[in-house]
Amino acid sequence: MTIAETTFAALDFEAAGAVPDKPDVPIQIGIATGRLGEQPVLYDSFLAIDRPVTRGAQRVHGITDAQLAGAPTLLQLYPTLKQHLGNCPLVAHAHGTEKRFLASLPGHPFGPWLDTLKLARKVYPQAESHRLGGLCDALGLTPRLRELVPGRDWHDALFDAAASLILLFHIVEELDLAEHPLGTLRL
Repeated sequence: MTIAETTFAALDFEAAGAVPDKPDVPIQIGIATGRLGEQPVLYDSFLAIDRPVTRGAQRVHGITDAQLAGAPTLLQLYPTLKQHLGNCPLVAHAHGTEKRFLASLPGHPFGPWLDTLKLARKVYPQAESHRLGGLCDALGLTPRLRELVPGRDWHDALFDAAASLILLFHIVEELDLAEHPLGTLRL
């Protein structure tokens, strides 16, 4: 299967913030699914947790405990995640957090993974910054993101997921990889 024939699912989580003796937990998920040259399908949800969001985390992403009231848990979203992530290659920027949070779901079938941070470091070694926002700004992708996800900004899970997908597609187009096999993107 070629890259152009592949549907990708980019995802991002925002988290509650680390506290002593407890692992960090996701409080928002954003998913952008699509093929090269198509308008992505966007999905996001807040996630219920059993502890407060730390003040430090709130300063980063602006998500409050009140916004999580009535939200589903990550496990309750499993059927929806399966629908959106299906058999797609998963895309994330510095994918460690995303992999860890999805791994908390029992027997999840999601993957393989593509890390846009690793791709960007290989394709743009001279970039001043390899942060997702820095790359998108430098490559002129941020205006497209603002159109695609209006009213959102960096450190919003949906905005960041869409940014990862747009960055991946930009790299594919810039390197003329659309007709190459999917394995070309694996590092």
